[in-house]
Amino acid sequence: MSIATLDISAVRARYSALDRHLAFFDGPGGTQCPDEVIDAISRYLREDNANIGAPYETSRRTTELVDLAHERAASFLGCSAGEVAFGQSMTALNFLFTRAFARTLRKGDEIVVTALDHDANVSPWLELAHDLGIVVRTARLTDELELDYEDLAAQLSGSTRVVAFPVAANSVGTAPDVRRIVDLAHGAGALAWADAVHYAPHGPIDVTAWDVDVLICSPYKYFGPHMGLAFGKRELLESWRAYKVRPAADQPVGHRFEHGTSQHELLAGFVAAVDYIDSVGWDAIQAHEHTLGERFLTGLPEPIELYGLPTMSGRVGTFCFNVPGRIPEEVATLLAERDIAVWHGNYYAVETMRYLGLDDGAVRAGIVHYNTEDEVDRLLAGLAELT
Repeated sequence: MSIATLDISAVRARYSALDRHLAFFDGPGGTQCPDEVIDAISRYLREDNANIGAPYETSRRTTELVDLAHERAASFLGCSAGEVAFGQSMTALNFLFTRAFARTLRKGDEIVVTALDHDANVSPWLELAHDLGIVVRTARLTDELELDYEDLAAQLSGSTRVVAFPVAANSVGTAPDVRRIVDLAHGAGALAWADAVHYAPHGPIDVTAWDVDVLICSPYKYFGPHMGLAFGKRELLESWRAYKVRPAADQPVGHRFEHGTSQHELLAGFVAAVDYIDSVGWDAIQAHEHTLGERFLTGLPEPIELYGLPTMSGRVGTFCFNVPGRIPEEVATLLAERDIAVWHGNYYAVETMRYLGLDDGAVRAGIVHYNTEDEVDRLLAGLAELT
């Protein structure tokens, strides 16, 4: 497989889940797993299942797996292994991180979120506003649903403690300029708190180059098992008093935020998922998704109302739209009858849907690298039949 070239037949052959007529455009809600991820999970449970810390064989191998998973997470995120933490989900980790950070907050401190955010990077701050009397502000969007950077800058003040933002919007696909947001946050003396859940299957993450202070994502959105993964700068995590049991080790610092026994079998699946992505390559993934995204945008039937950027520039291949005269649930149901899987509703993008004035939400179709041109054409034909 050469750079920027994807052998789609070879990719799909690695997924038993794709050996059916159903076209999966539901990746934003969770991607399919390649067989090597499924096999890694089952192999662990068959051969290595144990808790860590004992001298016998399966326990030693489990300890090695835990260490390997943190190393793979570090390579995936661009940080050190001690700065990562695994958990139940992105949402659970974000509530945990925000609660630890909240020990440093005072009434009147301000948090800025964006109207592009998934609610998992909004509600934790709203709950702290309820508990502590902090202020949560929301940065507006442009007409094409990009982040309004001028409005974001205007929201910042000497009281701003955090700027929370998505690396890509799970609703309309917008991919903001991460470094621009980080520079604005740091210029105001605030932390840059990134939600990379939706971006992670679409492009490489480098928390060091981006200089984000916290970043959280979900492996089940990038071909792995259901769990969460978080990064925090070492000096930041060390400055927080973590909520944890007393015997739990303080080092590596990320471990303080991993409660109880880890999901060892899921860590095995996570390692396999990262190895899978490495084997395919980001250049090939991004080039293929760009081609499919342009194919979708070019062929979208004219009556359909697209929300967001009309080209693949500044976005990932996630598309939010409505069919005139039909509610989103009806469209999703009729497409499902044609073996086309899309989503409907608000996808927890509460602020985005409020901004758009869509009480019923919208239809969402998400392209990932295992989708094909034929599947995109089937989606377009299905939409044409509904207009």
